[in-house]
Amino acid sequence: MNTTLSSSSVARSPWSRTSRRFTLRMAAMVAALAGLAGCMVGPDYVRPEVKTNPGYASQSMLEAREASRPAPALDAWWTGFDDPELSTIIGRVMTQNLDLAAAIARVDQARAAAREAGAQLMPQGSLDAQVARQYQSTQSPLGELASHTPDYKRTQTLENIGVGASWELDLAGGLRRGAEAAQAEAEAAEANQDGVRVMVAAEAADSYFQARGAQERLRLAQQQIDTEAQLVELVKVRLAGGLATSRELAQAQALLLQARATLPPLRITLAQQLNRLDVLMGAAPGTYAAELQAPGATYTVPAVGTDGGPQMLLSRRPDVIAAERKLAASNARIGVATAEYYPKLSLGALLGFETLHSGSLFSSAAFQPQAMLGLHWRLFDFGRVDAEVAQAKGANAEALAQYRQSMLRATEDVENAIVSLAELESQHRELVDEVAAHQQARDAAQDAYKGGAVSLLEVLDEDRQLLSSRDQLARVHADDARAAVAMFRALGGGWAGSVAGPQAVAQR
Repeated sequence: MNTTLSSSSVARSPWSRTSRRFTLRMAAMVAALAGLAGCMVGPDYVRPEVKTNPGYASQSMLEAREASRPAPALDAWWTGFDDPELSTIIGRVMTQNLDLAAAIARVDQARAAAREAGAQLMPQGSLDAQVARQYQSTQSPLGELASHTPDYKRTQTLENIGVGASWELDLAGGLRRGAEAAQAEAEAAEANQDGVRVMVAAEAADSYFQARGAQERLRLAQQQIDTEAQLVELVKVRLAGGLATSRELAQAQALLLQARATLPPLRITLAQQLNRLDVLMGAAPGTYAAELQAPGATYTVPAVGTDGGPQMLLSRRPDVIAAERKLAASNARIGVATAEYYPKLSLGALLGFETLHSGSLFSSAAFQPQAMLGLHWRLFDFGRVDAEVAQAKGANAEALAQYRQSMLRATEDVENAIVSLAELESQHRELVDEVAAHQQARDAAQDAYKGGAVSLLEVLDEDRQLLSSRDQLARVHADDARAAVAMFRALGGGWAGSVAGPQAVAQR
């Protein structure tokens, strides 16, 4: 008997030692993995430096402008034109535009995605309950065995209820990097929303000035038509008195018809811009058009401030801010991909009750708790993780290039807007003098024609030149205002920006 006991002891001893070693190794591994939970793999994001010039290359042209109104605040630049109708339109656009409503909805989606990513770090709990009643077959494997036992009942009721919880330990920080990326993407969506706000405000102002320009050109064309009609009547009187020829009457009538032919294209432009304004205000074409049929008040192009120079665009232009936030998100995605190199450890627990006897569900006999420790580690995947990390790094390099490119384009937009604004104002001044000279020459020619000193051909030629120069002046005046709108848009005007940096987007 002693020998048997000794043999049994020898047989159990190696298994006991192996079991203890395995248990200790598992405990050590779990402790080591738990110690990694405070780490985050992947590069920490550092906002890259973007080199900018101290000022704009065309700044001197902007400073040479002679604006009668001071520069307005960039977040409400449309007030600088001193046009109440324009301010009313922009106000409607900001509250009713459907592109802006869609952008706001996209921000809500991005914020929800960020909250979901953050929730991945927290434990998850669930409650499950079930009551199942069945009439068991006696020909099934279980039924054939159980049907021969005393008190066998074919009708059975199975009741169970359980409360479960699970938690993935973020050992390598992949979940935290994912939450970081989702938050940056939400901030990019907010910046894009501000970009839509800037865009729709600028488009509304541009359409408004095009409509006002078309109205002014229609008014001038109608004045010219009235003048030409008077000239036709004068030629008719002179023809009746033998002082003019049929050829001169035909020339005068041709010039009258030429002036009338300018009206349809201008009416088309006016109708198109009024329809565009209605759509921008979130209404069907024709809704607000009647309000703009009458010519509005004379607007004045204000000064434009460029304080801060190109560096200001980094914190003012929504597209630049969005590009920087997308860069931050792509940087965090590198950490998400890198975390796949490391094991994933999850903890789970279940407190449940299950019984075949009604009324005894919450009894000690029906109680069945369960605890789980899960480990998942991608050890052999033939380079898939390497490819995912390389892809994330490539996306980050692309986002960096796009960020830098967005800054270059922003500066280009401002430079182009400065040149357009300055040169159009110079052209406007020249055209004012040109129109005055043509008006004086035309009046003198008509007086000379009445006195018989010159032929009708000279009067008609002066009429054509006067009509062309007045039309061009009206067009350039509208284009001047549109250039100022483009300038404000290029500077990122139209939203309550901050010079605190891209992170200010998320703090609003």
